Amino acid sequence: MPHSTLPVRPKKPRGDFPLFPHRNGRWAKKVRQRFCYFGKWTDDPNGEAALNLWLDQKDDLVAGRIPREPRDGVTVRDLCNRYCTTMEQRRDAGVITHRSFLDCHATAKLVVESFGKYRVVEDLAVDDFDELYASLVKKKYNLNTLANLVQHIRVLFKYAYDNGLIDKPIRFGSTFKKPKKSQLRQLRDSLSLKYGDRAFEATELRKIIEAADQPLKAMILLGINCGFGNHDCGSLPQRALDLKAGWVSFPRPKTGSRRRCPLWPETIKTIQEALNRRPIPKDSANVDIVFITKYGHAWAKQTQDGPVSKEMAKLLKKLKLHRPGLGFYALRHTFETVADETRDQVAVDFIMGHADNTMAGVYRERISDERLRDVVDFVHDWLFPKRRSK
Repeated sequence: MPHSTLPVRPKKPRGDFPLFPHRNGRWAKKVRQRFCYFGKWTDDPNGEAALNLWLDQKDDLVAGRIPREPRDGVTVRDLCNRYCTTMEQRRDAGVITHRSFLDCHATAKLVVESFGKYRVVEDLAVDDFDELYASLVKKKYNLNTLANLVQHIRVLFKYAYDNGLIDKPIRFGSTFKKPKKSQLRQLRDSLSLKYGDRAFEATELRKIIEAADQPLKAMILLGINCGFGNHDCGSLPQRALDLKAGWVSFPRPKTGSRRRCPLWPETIKTIQEALNRRPIPKDSANVDIVFITKYGHAWAKQTQDGPVSKEMAKLLKKLKLHRPGLGFYALRHTFETVADETRDQVAVDFIMGHADNTMAGVYRERISDERLRDVVDFVHDWLFPKRRSK
């Protein structure tokens, strides 16, 4: 009886090793219902070369693509690595926020998963982006998310051309575009009809303020008094507050725009209460931050579901006021909506930290305290009609 000339099959180098020695003499793995091979185990008994080859080809194989051999030209992986490194440097320099950097990193990861590591950037054609767009639509992203993804991806490939990594701009075709503004407006209108406006009513807000614990209560009052958002409250430094005079002067972290706002008596009292109960921060970088969590950390997190959002959501659910689109940031929507009735849009924008890129905004050096007080007093009287401010 003839005997096999193959040596005894080796064992897996370790329990979590992803490949197995096939009886045909090669390291193998079953992917998408078919066997894939990564070299002879007779030449590579420890499986090191096979493992490296598997890791290089994994993304293509799992996605059902034929792995491409590395060749001349900037690959998708090269581009994404360079892009993320540049964005990381810009984050460290304070040019972009950490949240923006995370968006850039997520975009790069999506592009690598879609096109593969070794795809040469200049080989990408219109039909590649048509397929990518179809896959994004298939994942059922809403129009706002889809618009942001498309914009981020186009910026990534524009970076390649602007920095000389490719000789000509990428052609995206007529499909790979952001949804039209009219479509986005229709989406907002449909969501508003289905779930209601992204703003609180005065009766709802009074109930929320009454039920909130510190320091969330102080942050809620800052949100409706000054149009502060989650990150504004979470990163507010004590040096920005003048509780004796009743003012907060804090440039908006997102835009760097100047922002100054008079504080209501209720806001001053509640902030002082929060400061009296303030835990000692664990990180020396947060020594000056107004609001500190019970664990000694800052409330500001560069994520969509940061501590402020989570605590607000818990409170709204407890009060049975929760609905899609209604969270802490809705306080900013509410302030804008109510303050607009003053018809002093310049003062409203200054309080909220909206960038004014008009020539009037360039020439305007200041806005009087009286105009700013008129705006916040109007919002105060809307919220507390029986406690009119003096």
